[in-house]
Amino acid sequence: MASWWRRRSVPDKKLRVTLIRSLIGLSPKQEATVRALGLRRIRQSASHEDSVSVRGMIAKVPHVLKVTREA
Repeated sequence: MASWWRRRSVPDKKLRVTLIRSLIGLSPKQEATVRALGLRRIRQSASHEDSVSVRGMIAKVPHVLKVTREA
């Protein structure tokens, strides 16, 4: 399999995602996206690798999340 052309994720780059607003009032798709990021309660944080798929999920619900880079 020719996987040499794929962009490889760098394992030391992490994002800390924190839920800052309630899930009440979000569409079901947006709520499912937040839950797929591992967030259930306000001020709960989750750490994820900095990848294209995670960035896309964050871009769908930026108004309820706070994203910081983790060292």
